[in-house]
Amino acid sequence: MPSAARGAAATLARRIGLDAYRSSEVALAVSEAATNLQRHARDGALLLRVLRTPDRAGVEFVTVDTGPGIADVEAALSDGVSSAGTLGIGLGAVARLADAFDIHSLPGRGTVLAAQFWAREAGGGPTGGVPSVASGLTRPISGETSCGDAWAVRIDEGGPEAPRSPSSGTAHSGTYGMYGTHSPGLFGGGPGTPGTLTSGGSGRSSASSEPAVLVVLCDGLGHGPLAALAAEAAVTAFRRSTARHPEPLLRDIHGALRGTRGGAVAVARIEPARGRVLYCGIGNVTGVLLGPDSRNGLLSAPGIVGSQMRTLRTFELPWKPGGALIMHSDGLTERWTADTMPGLLRHTPAVMAGQLLREAGVRRDDAGVVVVKGDW
Repeated sequence: MPSAARGAAATLARRIGLDAYRSSEVALAVSEAATNLQRHARDGALLLRVLRTPDRAGVEFVTVDTGPGIADVEAALSDGVSSAGTLGIGLGAVARLADAFDIHSLPGRGTVLAAQFWAREAGGGPTGGVPSVASGLTRPISGETSCGDAWAVRIDEGGPEAPRSPSSGTAHSGTYGMYGTHSPGLFGGGPGTPGTLTSGGSGRSSASSEPAVLVVLCDGLGHGPLAALAAEAAVTAFRRSTARHPEPLLRDIHGALRGTRGGAVAVARIEPARGRVLYCGIGNVTGVLLGPDSRNGLLSAPGIVGSQMRTLRTFELPWKPGGALIMHSDGLTERWTADTMPGLLRHTPAVMAGQLLREAGVRRDDAGVVVVKGDW
């Protein structure tokens, strides 16, 4: 595993334009993480993926394992500490090679680590990466290579609502690859909005739109390649739609899923400046607003997007400072609690998603989870 991971990391880094020196650093860090998994984890996985902004690309790796965990993370990150049999650079060096690094370990249960690598001068220090407000993970059912769960994120910069034509669902809209980046327009104060149920109409609150993060999670019906095609169609429709609110977005996705197996889909809109979340879902997708001292469930209506979709309703709840929105398929049990994962909310969306998948994921179904969290 380590040699294969190292080669894949170097190839991916070069492919997106990182220079030879930076690509070798990415490969070294990934090799150390993969070797740690092989030698110490009871069951572990490593994900490599590309992160994109409008003008640059980077590499992220995420590792998830089921034990034994790290009793003292701070000590493990100290210089000179490395696992027996690795290249000897240790987690502390991996953290320095990365532009952004995060780790959360639960002794006796498992560890999740995420690291980002962007272009930088040879010998230069960490840049801090590109702050992300959303990240997610998917995993296919045991025995399959295609996953029927998928997620995507868009940043809405705000401004007046444009009239929608019948063809607007196919227009291209801005996306930010595998994650959402901070936008200056997302920051600002505003009064919290009491939790309410909006009308079953357009799902809009006014003729103008606040800066927001839009996120979708789709669980394609069943599993395997046909479920994956349905999930891919949902994500494509979400990215191309010019709609900016959950209900019209779900209608566009509903049209795109006709002729596929269909699926369970939920769409959320987070407006930090107004301190609120708008949520609309159909089918068995779980939505949770997790706060430092609270957990609020978000309701989805019965149905199958692409086949049977009842009247849509958008739920509005206040966004609590320090909180996160979590959306996941039924490939994760709903019985998880944040209390069993101390410090979860202090970590990045990628690490939170990994810890939730490790803690609550089941192997008898496709699993997908996406987390939205920002310093708003």
